[in-house]
Amino acid sequence: MERRPGRRLGIWAMVLLVLGGVLFLGVTVTTAVLVGDGFTVRSVPSDSMDPTYRRGDTAYFTVGAGKGVRRGDVALISAPSWVPEGDIVKRVVALGGDRISYRVGDRAVMLNGVPLTEPYLKDPATPATASFDVTVPEGRMFVMGDNRGNSYDSHLRISDHNGTLPVSAVRGKAVAAPVGFMASGAVGLFGILSFLVGGGLGIAALVVRRKARRGQGAAPPQAAWPLA
Repeated sequence: MERRPGRRLGIWAMVLLVLGGVLFLGVTVTTAVLVGDGFTVRSVPSDSMDPTYRRGDTAYFTVGAGKGVRRGDVALISAPSWVPEGDIVKRVVALGGDRISYRVGDRAVMLNGVPLTEPYLKDPATPATASFDVTVPEGRMFVMGDNRGNSYDSHLRISDHNGTLPVSAVRGKAVAAPVGFMASGAVGLFGILSFLVGGGLGIAALVVRRKARRGQGAAPPQAAWPLA
């Protein structure tokens, strides 16, 4: 039996189209499950957390982490009095009952009378840009950016509740990229590529078939001179 032109291309096109569709659907479902299980993804809105996060970086946060927030955590915070629209990303440096202070010229911020070790600072020589001395009320927190020279945070908002925010304002706590998100992203990319390649092969198969049909319908070549 004669094999139809373009048949092999058509088979590969169908396989890749189906594979791409299944993978893309699977990634969509997986991402929805991960988000439902308590993760959210945000684009960092400023350079105030540089070098930990730079403007435009993708950051992953657990959802509803306010009750479990600790000193040193990077948090996604809702602060309408600071930023009317959108959330901010800052580091929690003090919690209820802590006394946090700094005097311009000091080498470090003081937390409960002890120099605060902050290896995450962009410029260790600039732990703050203004003097302050605050005892944080219970249920509230003192937050600062890692780029202290470019962060309008608690230490520059002392006139507003001594720069503190309610712990309940925390919408999420930063975590490393969940494995599920990374894996689903890679699988999703492979699915999209499979779908595109399958579509290309499908078009190629149609072109081959059309050329074959035109060849079959063409009149046989005539001899230039009559045969004897």
